[in-house]
Amino acid sequence: MYGLLGRKLSHSLSPQIHSYFGSYGYELFCRESEELDSFFEDESIDAFNVTIPYKIEAFERCDILSDTAKEIVSVNTVVRKGGMLYGYNTDLFGFEYMVKRAGAEFAGKKVLVLGSGGASKTAVASSKRLGAREVIVISRSGENNYENIYDNEDAQIIVNTTPVGMFPENGVSPVSLKKFKHIEFVADLIYNPCMTALLIEAGELGIPYTNGMPMLVAQGFLSSELFFDKKYDDGIIENALTDILHRMKNIVLIGMPGSGKTTAGKKLAALTGKDFTDTDEIIVESEGRSIPDIFEQSGEEYFRNAETAAVSECGKRLGIIIATGGGAVMRKKNRDALRQNGLVIYLRRGLDELSREGRPLSSGDGALSRIFEERRAVYEGFADYIIDVDRDPEVTAERLLKCVSLY
Repeated sequence: MYGLLGRKLSHSLSPQIHSYFGSYGYELFCRESEELDSFFEDESIDAFNVTIPYKIEAFERCDILSDTAKEIVSVNTVVRKGGMLYGYNTDLFGFEYMVKRAGAEFAGKKVLVLGSGGASKTAVASSKRLGAREVIVISRSGENNYENIYDNEDAQIIVNTTPVGMFPENGVSPVSLKKFKHIEFVADLIYNPCMTALLIEAGELGIPYTNGMPMLVAQGFLSSELFFDKKYDDGIIENALTDILHRMKNIVLIGMPGSGKTTAGKKLAALTGKDFTDTDEIIVESEGRSIPDIFEQSGEEYFRNAETAAVSECGKRLGIIIATGGGAVMRKKNRDALRQNGLVIYLRRGLDELSREGRPLSSGDGALSRIFEERRAVYEGFADYIIDVDRDPEVTAERLLKCVSLY
Protein backbone atom coordinates (compact mmCIF):
# COMPACT_ATOMS: atom_id res chain seq x y z
CA MET A 1 0.00 0.00 0.00
CA TYR A 2 1.33 3.43 -1.01
CA GLY A 3 0.04 6.96 -0.75
CA LEU A 4 0.26 10.49 0.62
CA LEU A 5 -0.08 11.49 4.28
CA GLY A 6 -1.46 14.93 5.04
CA ARG A 7 -4.28 16.78 6.73
CA LYS A 8 -6.19 18.28 3.79
CA LEU A 9 -5.66 16.46 0.53
CA SER A 10 -8.83 16.86 -1.53
CA HIS A 11 -7.04 18.78 -4.29
CA SER A 12 -3.86 16.68 -4.36
CA LEU A 13 -2.48 15.65 -7.76
CA SER A 14 -0.16 13.05 -6.26
CA PRO A 15 -2.24 9.97 -7.27
CA GLN A 16 -2.31 11.22 -10.85
CA ILE A 17 1.42 11.94 -10.83
CA HIS A 18 2.38 8.55 -9.41
CA SER A 19 0.29 6.81 -12.06
CA TYR A 20 3.00 7.76 -14.58
CA PHE A 21 5.68 5.88 -12.65
CA GLY A 22 3.98 2.50 -12.29
CA SER A 23 0.75 0.57 -11.90
CA TYR A 24 0.77 0.54 -8.09
CA GLY A 25 -2.18 1.94 -6.14
CA TYR A 26 -1.64 5.31 -4.50
CA GLU A 27 -4.06 6.53 -1.83
CA LEU A 28 -4.67 9.77 0.03
CA PHE A 29 -4.27 9.34 3.80
CA CYS A 30 -6.02 12.30 5.45
CA ARG A 31 -5.15 12.17 9.14
CA GLU A 32 -5.43 14.45 12.15
CA SER A 33 -2.39 14.81 14.41
CA GLU A 34 -3.84 12.48 17.07
CA GLU A 35 -4.01 9.71 14.44
CA LEU A 36 -0.33 9.83 13.50
CA ASP A 37 0.85 7.24 16.04
CA SER A 38 -1.40 4.53 14.66
CA PHE A 39 -0.66 5.56 11.08
CA PHE A 40 3.12 5.27 11.40
CA GLU A 41 2.70 1.93 13.18
CA ASP A 42 0.48 0.49 10.43
CA GLU A 43 2.69 -2.15 8.79
CA SER A 44 0.25 -2.62 5.92
CA ILE A 45 1.48 0.69 4.49
CA ASP A 46 4.73 -0.05 2.65
CA ALA A 47 5.76 3.51 1.76
CA PHE A 48 4.24 6.97 1.61
CA ASN A 49 4.86 10.61 0.89
CA VAL A 50 4.26 13.31 3.49
CA THR A 51 2.93 16.81 2.96
CA ILE A 52 1.81 19.78 5.06
CA PRO A 53 1.71 19.81 8.05
CA TYR A 54 3.47 16.55 8.95
CA LYS A 55 6.98 16.70 7.46
CA ILE A 56 8.62 17.51 10.79
CA GLU A 57 6.59 14.80 12.57
CA ALA A 58 7.77 12.33 9.94
CA PHE A 59 11.36 13.43 10.49
CA GLU A 60 11.03 12.80 14.22
CA ARG A 61 9.41 9.38 13.81
CA CYS A 62 11.78 7.80 11.28
CA ASP A 63 14.43 5.34 12.48
CA ILE A 64 16.97 6.06 9.76
CA LEU A 65 17.34 9.39 7.95
CA SER A 66 19.01 10.21 4.64
CA ASP A 67 21.67 12.92 4.56
CA THR A 68 19.29 15.21 2.66
CA ALA A 69 16.55 14.74 5.26
CA LYS A 70 19.05 15.58 8.01
CA GLU A 71 20.23 18.66 6.13
CA ILE A 72 16.72 20.07 5.72
CA VAL A 73 15.31 18.60 8.96
CA SER A 74 12.26 17.48 7.03
CA VAL A 75 10.97 14.17 5.64
CA ASN A 76 8.55 13.91 2.75
CA THR A 77 9.13 10.25 1.79
CA VAL A 78 8.96 7.28 4.18
CA VAL A 79 9.79 3.69 3.25
CA ARG A 80 9.20 0.73 5.57
CA LYS A 81 12.04 -1.82 5.35
CA GLY A 82 12.77 -4.65 7.76
CA GLY A 83 10.42 -3.25 10.36
CA MET A 84 12.15 0.14 10.33
CA LEU A 85 11.10 3.50 8.87
CA TYR A 86 13.54 5.13 6.47
CA GLY A 87 13.06 8.87 5.97
CA TYR A 88 14.07 10.78 2.85
CA ASN A 89 13.59 14.25 1.43
CA THR A 90 12.96 14.32 -2.32
CA ASP A 91 11.90 17.98 -2.36
CA LEU A 92 15.53 19.07 -2.77
CA PHE A 93 15.83 17.03 -5.96
CA GLY A 94 12.49 18.42 -7.15
CA PHE A 95 13.47 22.03 -6.47
CA GLU A 96 16.77 21.73 -8.29
CA TYR A 97 15.10 19.98 -11.23
CA MET A 98 12.58 22.84 -11.44
CA VAL A 99 15.28 25.51 -11.35
CA LYS A 100 17.54 23.84 -13.90
CA ARG A 101 14.59 23.14 -16.20
CA ALA A 102 13.78 26.85 -16.17
CA GLY A 103 17.40 27.73 -16.98
CA ALA A 104 17.81 29.87 -13.86
CA GLU A 105 21.30 30.63 -12.56
CA PHE A 106 21.60 30.99 -8.77
CA ALA A 107 25.38 31.18 -8.52
CA GLY A 108 26.52 34.50 -7.09
CA LYS A 109 22.95 35.82 -6.77
CA LYS A 110 20.98 37.30 -3.88
CA VAL A 111 17.87 35.18 -3.23
CA LEU A 112 14.75 36.14 -1.30
CA VAL A 113 12.77 33.16 0.01
CA LEU A 114 9.23 34.12 0.97
CA GLY A 115 7.99 32.05 3.88
CA SER A 116 9.66 30.15 6.71
CA GLY A 117 7.90 26.76 6.69
CA GLY A 118 9.08 23.36 5.49
CA ALA A 119 9.20 24.32 1.81
CA SER A 120 11.29 27.36 2.76
CA LYS A 121 13.94 25.10 4.27
CA THR A 122 14.18 23.24 0.96
CA ALA A 123 14.45 26.48 -1.02
CA VAL A 124 17.17 27.81 1.28
CA ALA A 125 19.23 24.61 1.18
CA SER A 126 18.86 24.32 -2.59
CA SER A 127 19.77 27.96 -3.19
CA LYS A 128 22.94 27.53 -1.18
CA ARG A 129 23.81 24.31 -3.00
CA LEU A 130 23.34 26.13 -6.29
CA GLY A 131 25.86 28.77 -5.22
CA ALA A 132 23.68 31.69 -4.14
CA ARG A 133 25.72 34.57 -2.75
CA GLU A 134 23.12 35.44 -0.10
CA VAL A 135 19.80 33.90 0.93
CA ILE A 136 17.31 35.98 2.91
CA VAL A 137 14.20 34.37 4.42
CA ILE A 138 11.17 36.66 4.65
CA SER A 139 8.69 35.75 7.38
CA ARG A 140 5.72 37.50 8.93
CA SER A 141 7.41 38.34 12.23
CA GLY A 142 11.15 37.74 11.83
CA GLU A 143 13.96 40.23 11.43
CA ASN A 144 13.33 40.19 7.69
CA ASN A 145 9.59 40.58 7.17
CA TYR A 146 6.98 41.97 4.80
CA GLU A 147 7.22 45.41 6.38
CA ASN A 148 10.86 45.83 5.41
CA ILE A 149 11.05 43.43 2.46
CA TYR A 150 11.67 46.22 -0.05
CA ASP A 151 14.89 47.09 1.77
CA ASN A 152 16.13 44.11 -0.27
CA GLU A 153 15.41 45.79 -3.59
CA ASP A 154 18.75 44.49 -4.88
CA ALA A 155 17.48 40.89 -4.76
CA GLN A 156 17.95 39.01 -8.03
CA ILE A 157 15.81 35.91 -7.41
CA ILE A 158 12.52 35.50 -5.54
CA VAL A 159 11.18 32.13 -4.43
CA ASN A 160 7.67 32.01 -3.00
CA THR A 161 7.12 29.11 -0.61
CA THR A 162 3.98 30.57 1.02
CA PRO A 163 0.40 29.59 0.10
CA VAL A 164 -0.45 33.19 -0.84
CA GLY A 165 -2.24 33.08 -4.18
CA MET A 166 -2.99 29.34 -4.04
CA PHE A 167 -6.42 27.94 -4.94
CA PRO A 168 -9.04 28.84 -3.81
CA GLU A 169 -7.57 32.22 -2.79
CA ASN A 170 -6.48 33.02 -6.33
CA GLY A 171 -5.46 36.46 -7.51
CA VAL A 172 -3.38 37.74 -4.60
CA SER A 173 0.39 38.14 -4.45
CA PRO A 174 2.82 38.24 -1.51
CA VAL A 175 4.89 41.06 -3.04
CA SER A 176 4.99 43.61 -5.84
CA LEU A 177 7.78 42.76 -8.26
CA LYS A 178 7.78 46.31 -9.64
CA LYS A 179 9.48 47.45 -6.44
CA PHE A 180 12.51 45.27 -7.13
CA LYS A 181 14.85 46.63 -9.77
CA HIS A 182 17.16 43.68 -10.37
CA ILE A 183 14.96 40.57 -10.41
CA GLU A 184 16.19 37.97 -12.90
CA PHE A 185 14.02 34.99 -11.99
CA VAL A 186 10.88 34.16 -9.99
CA ALA A 187 9.86 30.72 -8.73
CA ASP A 188 6.46 30.14 -7.14
CA LEU A 189 6.10 26.68 -5.61
CA ILE A 190 2.31 26.89 -6.05
CA TYR A 191 1.00 24.83 -8.98
CA ASN A 192 -2.75 25.52 -8.68
CA PRO A 193 -3.34 27.92 -10.32
CA CYS A 194 -0.73 27.37 -13.00
CA MET A 195 -0.11 31.12 -13.10
CA THR A 196 -0.38 32.89 -9.76
CA ALA A 197 -0.72 36.65 -9.55
CA LEU A 198 3.01 36.74 -8.78
CA LEU A 199 3.87 34.86 -11.97
CA ILE A 200 1.44 36.89 -14.08
CA GLU A 201 3.25 40.03 -12.94
CA ALA A 202 6.61 38.42 -13.70
CA GLY A 203 5.42 37.66 -17.22
CA GLU A 204 4.20 41.22 -17.73
CA LEU A 205 7.62 42.52 -16.64
CA GLY A 206 9.49 40.10 -18.89
CA ILE A 207 11.04 38.21 -15.95
CA PRO A 208 11.64 34.45 -16.46
CA TYR A 209 9.60 32.33 -14.08
CA THR A 210 8.37 28.88 -13.13
CA ASN A 211 5.52 27.47 -11.11
CA GLY A 212 5.88 24.52 -8.74
CA MET A 213 4.58 21.75 -10.99
CA PRO A 214 8.03 20.59 -12.22
CA MET A 215 9.17 20.33 -8.59
CA LEU A 216 6.07 18.35 -7.62
CA VAL A 217 6.46 15.84 -10.46
CA ALA A 218 10.23 15.47 -10.05
CA GLN A 219 10.04 14.83 -6.30
CA GLY A 220 7.31 12.25 -6.96
CA PHE A 221 9.56 10.57 -9.50
CA LEU A 222 12.40 10.19 -6.99
CA SER A 223 9.93 9.09 -4.28
CA SER A 224 8.71 6.29 -6.52
CA GLU A 225 12.30 5.16 -7.13
CA LEU A 226 12.78 5.00 -3.36
CA PHE A 227 9.51 3.13 -2.85
CA PHE A 228 10.68 0.28 -5.07
CA ASP A 229 14.48 0.69 -4.89
CA LYS A 230 14.89 0.93 -8.64
CA LYS A 231 15.82 3.48 -11.29
CA TYR A 232 13.53 4.95 -13.95
CA ASP A 233 14.25 6.80 -17.17
CA ASP A 234 14.41 10.54 -16.36
CA GLY A 235 12.34 11.24 -19.48
CA ILE A 236 9.27 10.09 -17.57
CA ILE A 237 9.31 13.39 -15.68
CA GLU A 238 8.86 15.49 -18.82
CA ASN A 239 6.29 13.11 -20.28
CA ALA A 240 4.27 13.33 -17.07
CA LEU A 241 4.61 17.11 -16.92
CA THR A 242 3.43 17.58 -20.49
CA ASP A 243 0.39 15.37 -20.01
CA ILE A 244 -0.59 16.86 -16.65
CA LEU A 245 -0.35 20.42 -17.96
CA HIS A 246 -2.51 19.51 -20.95
CA ARG A 247 -5.10 18.07 -18.60
CA MET A 248 -5.00 21.06 -16.24
CA LYS A 249 -5.07 23.81 -18.85
CA ASN A 250 -8.30 25.55 -19.68
CA ILE A 251 -8.98 26.45 -23.30
CA VAL A 252 -10.21 30.06 -23.29
CA LEU A 253 -12.02 31.30 -26.39
CA ILE A 254 -12.13 35.06 -26.95
CA GLY A 255 -13.39 37.21 -29.80
CA MET A 256 -16.16 39.46 -31.03
CA PRO A 257 -19.80 38.85 -30.15
CA GLY A 258 -21.31 36.43 -32.65
CA SER A 259 -17.96 35.01 -33.78
CA GLY A 260 -19.02 31.46 -32.92
CA LYS A 261 -17.16 30.87 -29.67
CA THR A 262 -19.98 28.88 -28.07
CA THR A 263 -20.62 26.69 -31.11
CA ALA A 264 -16.92 26.00 -31.69
CA GLY A 265 -16.33 25.47 -27.98
CA LYS A 266 -18.99 22.79 -27.74
CA LYS A 267 -17.55 21.05 -30.80
CA LEU A 268 -14.07 21.18 -29.24
CA ALA A 269 -15.44 19.78 -25.98
CA ALA A 270 -16.80 16.78 -27.88
CA LEU A 271 -13.37 16.23 -29.48
CA THR A 272 -11.32 16.61 -26.28
CA GLY A 273 -13.62 15.28 -23.57
CA LYS A 274 -13.25 18.53 -21.62
CA ASP A 275 -16.26 20.16 -20.00
CA PHE A 276 -17.60 23.31 -21.66
CA THR A 277 -18.86 26.48 -20.03
CA ASP A 278 -19.98 29.86 -21.35
CA THR A 279 -19.66 32.94 -19.16
CA ASP A 280 -22.71 34.57 -20.75
CA GLU A 281 -24.82 31.49 -20.03
CA ILE A 282 -23.62 31.54 -16.40
CA ILE A 283 -24.76 35.16 -16.07
CA VAL A 284 -28.17 34.47 -17.63
CA GLU A 285 -28.74 31.52 -15.31
CA SER A 286 -27.62 33.46 -12.25
CA GLU A 287 -29.71 36.54 -13.09
CA GLY A 288 -32.76 34.71 -14.36
CA ARG A 289 -33.05 37.08 -17.33
CA SER A 290 -31.53 37.55 -20.76
CA ILE A 291 -28.48 39.66 -21.47
CA PRO A 292 -30.52 42.27 -23.44
CA ASP A 293 -32.82 42.52 -20.41
CA ILE A 294 -29.86 42.97 -18.06
CA PHE A 295 -28.52 45.80 -20.21
CA GLU A 296 -31.93 47.46 -20.50
CA GLN A 297 -32.97 47.07 -16.87
CA SER A 298 -29.66 47.37 -14.99
CA GLY A 299 -27.15 48.90 -17.38
CA GLU A 300 -23.81 47.84 -18.85
CA GLU A 301 -21.76 48.39 -15.66
CA TYR A 302 -23.99 45.98 -13.76
CA PHE A 303 -23.55 43.40 -16.50
CA ARG A 304 -19.76 43.86 -16.55
CA ASN A 305 -19.56 43.28 -12.81
CA ALA A 306 -21.63 40.11 -13.14
CA GLU A 307 -19.36 39.08 -15.99
CA THR A 308 -16.27 39.59 -13.83
CA ALA A 309 -17.75 37.35 -11.14
CA ALA A 310 -18.47 34.63 -13.70
CA VAL A 311 -15.02 34.89 -15.26
CA SER A 312 -13.37 34.76 -11.84
CA GLU A 313 -15.06 31.48 -10.95
CA CYS A 314 -14.46 29.90 -14.38
CA GLY A 315 -10.82 30.94 -14.33
CA LYS A 316 -10.22 29.04 -11.09
CA ARG A 317 -11.35 25.76 -12.60
CA LEU A 318 -9.02 23.33 -14.32
CA GLY A 319 -9.25 21.44 -17.59
CA ILE A 320 -12.35 23.06 -19.09
CA ILE A 321 -13.24 25.02 -22.22
CA ILE A 322 -14.43 28.57 -21.56
CA ALA A 323 -16.30 30.72 -24.09
CA THR A 324 -16.18 34.36 -23.00
CA GLY A 325 -18.36 37.32 -23.81
CA GLY A 326 -16.97 39.65 -26.45
CA GLY A 327 -16.06 42.40 -24.00
CA ALA A 328 -14.87 40.24 -21.11
CA VAL A 329 -11.17 40.63 -21.85
CA MET A 330 -11.34 44.43 -21.79
CA ARG A 331 -10.92 44.34 -18.00
CA LYS A 332 -7.41 43.43 -16.85
CA LYS A 333 -8.86 41.66 -13.82
CA ASN A 334 -10.71 39.34 -16.19
CA ARG A 335 -7.63 38.74 -18.33
CA ASP A 336 -5.63 37.77 -15.24
CA ALA A 337 -8.37 35.39 -14.09
CA LEU A 338 -8.46 33.70 -17.50
CA ARG A 339 -4.68 33.63 -17.89
CA GLN A 340 -4.00 31.84 -14.58
CA ASN A 341 -5.02 28.42 -15.94
CA GLY A 342 -5.79 29.20 -19.55
CA LEU A 343 -4.50 28.75 -23.07
CA VAL A 344 -6.13 31.71 -24.84
CA ILE A 345 -7.32 31.44 -28.44
CA TYR A 346 -8.76 34.38 -30.38
CA LEU A 347 -11.48 33.38 -32.85
CA ARG A 348 -11.20 35.93 -35.63
CA ARG A 349 -14.13 36.41 -38.00
CA GLY A 350 -15.11 38.97 -40.60
CA LEU A 351 -17.47 41.66 -39.31
CA ASP A 352 -19.96 40.94 -42.07
CA GLU A 353 -20.29 37.36 -40.78
CA LEU A 354 -20.96 38.21 -37.13
CA SER A 355 -24.39 37.48 -35.68
CA ARG A 356 -26.04 40.49 -34.02
CA GLU A 357 -29.10 38.79 -32.62
CA GLY A 358 -29.54 39.33 -28.89
CA ARG A 359 -26.36 41.43 -28.67
CA PRO A 360 -27.14 44.91 -27.28
CA LEU A 361 -23.82 46.57 -28.14
CA SER A 362 -23.69 45.25 -31.72
CA SER A 363 -26.83 47.00 -32.98
CA GLY A 364 -26.81 50.35 -34.69
CA ASP A 365 -24.96 51.69 -37.70
CA GLY A 366 -21.19 51.38 -37.37
CA ALA A 367 -21.42 49.85 -33.88
CA LEU A 368 -19.60 46.63 -34.78
CA SER A 369 -16.74 48.43 -36.51
CA ARG A 370 -16.28 50.80 -33.58
CA ILE A 371 -16.32 47.98 -31.02
CA PHE A 372 -13.91 45.91 -33.07
CA GLU A 373 -11.40 48.74 -33.34
CA GLU A 374 -11.59 49.25 -29.57
CA ARG A 375 -10.98 45.57 -28.86
CA ARG A 376 -8.75 44.26 -31.64
CA ALA A 377 -5.41 45.11 -30.02
CA VAL A 378 -6.50 43.49 -26.74
CA TYR A 379 -7.70 40.34 -28.51
CA GLU A 380 -4.45 40.01 -30.45
CA GLY A 381 -2.19 40.89 -27.53
CA PHE A 382 -3.87 38.56 -25.05
CA ALA A 383 -4.16 35.52 -27.31
CA ASP A 384 -1.67 32.66 -27.39
CA TYR A 385 -3.08 31.65 -30.78
CA ILE A 386 -5.28 33.30 -33.41
CA ILE A 387 -7.45 31.24 -35.72
CA ASP A 388 -9.87 32.27 -38.46
CA VAL A 389 -13.42 31.03 -37.98
CA ASP A 390 -14.79 28.92 -40.80
CA ARG A 391 -18.46 28.85 -41.72
CA ASP A 392 -18.33 25.14 -40.95
CA PRO A 393 -18.08 24.77 -37.13
CA GLU A 394 -16.42 21.37 -37.58
CA VAL A 395 -13.53 23.00 -39.46
CA THR A 396 -13.18 25.65 -36.76
CA ALA A 397 -13.12 22.97 -34.06
CA GLU A 398 -10.37 21.10 -35.91
CA ARG A 399 -8.33 24.30 -36.10
CA LEU A 400 -8.81 24.78 -32.37
CA LEU A 401 -7.76 21.19 -31.71
CA LYS A 402 -4.56 21.77 -33.67
CA CYS A 403 -3.73 24.79 -31.48
CA VAL A 404 -4.36 22.78 -28.34
CA SER A 405 -2.13 19.94 -29.54
CA LEU A 406 0.69 22.37 -30.35
CA TYR A 407 0.78 23.74 -26.81
